[in-house]
Amino acid sequence: MTSQYRVNYHLRAHKRDTLIEFIKGMLLTPFVLHAQPQPLSESEQQAKHVHLNLHQHYTEEAQEANTQRYAEIFSNIEDLISEHREFQHQGIGGYSRLARLVPSIGTFFTHLPLQQAFRRVDQRDRISRRKHVPPSFNDVRRILNIAQVMAIAPDLQLVTFDGDMTLYADGQNFEQDNELTHLLISLLRRRICVAIVTAAGYGSDAPRYEHRLSGLLRGFAQERLTPEEVGRFYVLGGECNFLFRCNPAYRLDYVEDSQYPSSLRSWTDPQVQQLLDVAERELADCVRRMSLNAEILRKPRAVGLVPQAQQQLTREQLDECALSSQFALLKFQGSPKAQPGDVPIPFCAFNGGNDCWVDIGNKLIGVRILQNMLGAGPQSTLHVGDQFLSTGNDISTRTACCTCWIINPQETQSMLNELELVLSARED
Repeated sequence: MTSQYRVNYHLRAHKRDTLIEFIKGMLLTPFVLHAQPQPLSESEQQAKHVHLNLHQHYTEEAQEANTQRYAEIFSNIEDLISEHREFQHQGIGGYSRLARLVPSIGTFFTHLPLQQAFRRVDQRDRISRRKHVPPSFNDVRRILNIAQVMAIAPDLQLVTFDGDMTLYADGQNFEQDNELTHLLISLLRRRICVAIVTAAGYGSDAPRYEHRLSGLLRGFAQERLTPEEVGRFYVLGGECNFLFRCNPAYRLDYVEDSQYPSSLRSWTDPQVQQLLDVAERELADCVRRMSLNAEILRKPRAVGLVPQAQQQLTREQLDECALSSQFALLKFQGSPKAQPGDVPIPFCAFNGGNDCWVDIGNKLIGVRILQNMLGAGPQSTLHVGDQFLSTGNDISTRTACCTCWIINPQETQSMLNELELVLSARED
């Protein structure tokens, strides 16, 4: 029994988020005990002369009571997070009640109005009215996103985005008819900096990035954004390695390392190539062990495994490649129990959806470079991405800033619409 549990946990741990799982567990009580209120029996109705409309009223009251129970749970979790933040400020975050309940809990840079966010989401999705489907991972994830948007809006200075599956479909380009264009332009016009922090690594080849973002850049031109406005738009490729800034002609200019603080990238090229050699050997071993129809691609600061033409790799195969590479690189650097960002040469080994890549550096470094350059603190920076599991490349940003976890461009649009509403309400 114990052995089987350990096996299952090891296989599934990289697919879970401990805070979301904790909140899901708390929400099971009102769902199990109160989601299906017992109606009055026929004899009780006759004895009390209860009419149909009164019976419906009774059911509605029971449903409202259960909604209140859900809201109270979110209020309690909100209090736990507030207490945890107080302990963090005192340097003893590990002693908070939340840290004891969720030992792997990270840093919260803002207060999270979870009860208010729950009521907003519940009004639309009626989570508390469901009788057969309990609150899910995605329900809780969306509520956390709304709460974060509400909290950060007043002080927002910088929003960073992943590319694939956040702003556009996997492997596709930002098309001109993308509905996100006007929402991103709105942020720039509100004096909020916008950056795309992507794993795509094309070196200093600006036209390659311009091609991927052609629709957005054309949108800037059509809206005639001023030089000051477009100057707030950045692209950081290769996780953290290649920085570009939009110029008044709506093109991307490569920013040399000497033009901004890049001390966070302190490694040398021989060190990079040595680490990539280890990653390449590990990926090649994965191809051999699992008989994958895939090939290895080597770039100056990355190495990847991509399927051959007309082939597709399963999520489990890609997770195996990412976790194998991660362990091999940690072991090589003498820290097999550390995290990829806590070793001499930080790296990112991640499942890209249909491929697997190992990049030198990570988005944590990328976000911090932008923060240092723009003077934006963690409490005024928001990163939006779809890869927040341990085999993803967005999870490292949680150490540097607030985050929103989306799963597709449609959710990004919904999140930005919520942000637009909050920002507009503050202006009125």
